[in-house]
Amino acid sequence: MANHLTISTESDLAPPALPTTAVTRRSLLGGAGIAVGAAVLASPPSMPGIAPAAAQPVSADPRPLDAAFKRRAFEVRGVCASNNEKIPIAPHPTNGDEARYTNKIGSDSRGLPHDKRGEVEQAAWQALYTACQSGDPADFEKIPLGGTRKLVNPVGTQAVSLSGINPTQIAIPPAPALASAERAGEAVEVYWQSLLRDVPLTELRDDTSNRDVLSATEELNKLADFRGPKSGGRVTPGTLFRANALYFDPADPRGRSVTPPGVLDGPLISQFLLRDAPYAAQWISAQIRTALPANEFLTEYEEWLAIQNGAAPKRQLQFDATPRYITTGRDLAEYIHTGPALGWAAALILATPGGGTDQRYSGIYPPTEAVSYPSNPYRKSKTQSPAGATFGLPYVQALLATAISNSVRASYWQKYFVHRAVRPEAYGGLAHHRLANDVSDYPLHDNFLKSEALDRSKAKYGTYLLSQTYPEAAPLHSTYPGGATSVGAITATMLKAFFDESRVIANPVQPDPADPTRLVPYSGPPLTVGGELNKLAVNFGFGRNWAGIHWRSDASASMALGEEVAIGMLRDERTTLREPFDGFSFTRFDGSRVTI
Repeated sequence: MANHLTISTESDLAPPALPTTAVTRRSLLGGAGIAVGAAVLASPPSMPGIAPAAAQPVSADPRPLDAAFKRRAFEVRGVCASNNEKIPIAPHPTNGDEARYTNKIGSDSRGLPHDKRGEVEQAAWQALYTACQSGDPADFEKIPLGGTRKLVNPVGTQAVSLSGINPTQIAIPPAPALASAERAGEAVEVYWQSLLRDVPLTELRDDTSNRDVLSATEELNKLADFRGPKSGGRVTPGTLFRANALYFDPADPRGRSVTPPGVLDGPLISQFLLRDAPYAAQWISAQIRTALPANEFLTEYEEWLAIQNGAAPKRQLQFDATPRYITTGRDLAEYIHTGPALGWAAALILATPGGGTDQRYSGIYPPTEAVSYPSNPYRKSKTQSPAGATFGLPYVQALLATAISNSVRASYWQKYFVHRAVRPEAYGGLAHHRLANDVSDYPLHDNFLKSEALDRSKAKYGTYLLSQTYPEAAPLHSTYPGGATSVGAITATMLKAFFDESRVIANPVQPDPADPTRLVPYSGPPLTVGGELNKLAVNFGFGRNWAGIHWRSDASASMALGEEVAIGMLRDERTTLREPFDGFSFTRFDGSRVTI
């Protein structure tokens, strides 16, 4: 694995210098906050040179090497803490809906008790609000719930991460407002996704003849404010339901929207989700258990209201008995339903040497074609190889595990303590009351109320409620930003820091739409490791949109947020390392390069 997972560098293995680089506000802020370009960190404190060891009698005094190691450990912790403390608290703008609507129809109140119209009981909302202002665990225990389901981990977001920065130091733009054209555009999109869940994803290409795909594309192009990726200024079948990333921009309240490199290239599903992952003497199959098309939930009003109150679902998913590759939007939604090991599998695929007779136990590159990033200090070492301590696969896996937890802390903190934005399922309830029950004080935009997507959904399900693929619908925390996407984003960023993202993936594949239990070759523009890792990140997040539980902006903002958490962690990790190397370098979701 030394020649496969490692990273090369032009420098030799001389000890690093003491830290001299000044830490400035501009160099420390980045990602979802203020862009940094190339964030280059100070080198870690150095251990002094030690003379060759000679035979020594047993002594109570510490050896010089021991004392130097202890001193360096103290210095490194101090440097990391000092650098992170210099990063100011970021701005946290909101969409204003919480203050705008006294009945809180623009805010997430699911899990609390609601009246027959689905509006939250004010005393319960006030208890939630009080807890979110104080952060006191005792205040969260005072929140009255409307059912048996519980709020998801609000106090856990306040845990101090010992690697990287605090969630309060990351800025994201405000969520789209309830009555805005942007939110209406997102609603039209997610209703189309619910209608097209069982269309093969191979139909999302510019030469498709699928009438439903063409209708969705045509309607999205008519919207006053739709922020999804476009080609030539227009949504096309090839850009339909593809992903973007949204960065905070002090000059633009709506943020800076970009299309990450690679996400428009080739199949919508990442190659890392279509390949079996070798796992030593085992393997993880890329085929999954899929849910049957009949699984549609929350389109009956009483079921919808019970779920808003936090009742446990009465119906359960029904599954196809035959595993298959991810072929439809419904498949992708089910794959990410309960937190798959997508980053773990991707790391195994990249780190395991290929070329074996059984592809299930092989990676995608032979041992002579190292796929690791070209700055690893071990690529040029004549005597050393990486392992679990640093730069080996267990080291990368350990960082991934911590990164996932840290990204969830950051995204959930925004959910509870800043935005508390409304979920698509609750927005669908407002639409139902507005159109079916003539509740005129629910201010939804005409772009949505008069849309073909909404009309088609009403004709299919009999209500204006948004169908969900999960019987429990969304977890009990607010929609913005998306936790799943932050996990995907930090996973992709970490892997790009360790593996050569410029490498072209050989023999790309896609599921056969006529037989989704088999793969067929993909022929088209080259697919790179970096592009497919970006695609892996958005597959994780945007799969929740296919399920009906998230908006586009939830996923887009979390792309930048997860990346920023990763940058903070890598900054600290770089400081801890003893090996001299040029730093972690990768391409961010906006296409810029960063070196840490």
